[in-house]
Amino acid sequence: MDGPTADLGALDGWHAEGYAARVHYRGADDRYSIEFYGPSECVLYWKVKGDGETAVPVGRETVPDPLRERIRNDLETAGIDPGAERQSL
Repeated sequence: MDGPTADLGALDGWHAEGYAARVHYRGADDRYSIEFYGPSECVLYWKVKGDGETAVPVGRETVPDPLRERIRNDLETAGIDPGAERQSL
């Protein structure tokens, strides 16, 4: 595997598989799973429920700004346009 998704997978906390990369984030009260999809160049946010097994997709406007900024920084570090974080499916 090579390319931007692999570069993202090399960053701290990220895991890449095929055309997708994922990172998990735990805040004070909330947990998120964030996924980047290479072919569509978009980011999806999932809020993880208390059981740790169930996640629901959430709109990026509900995600804390510091987390969104971190994702944009990680994308840029991996050579991916940070604007992909704002890209809708």
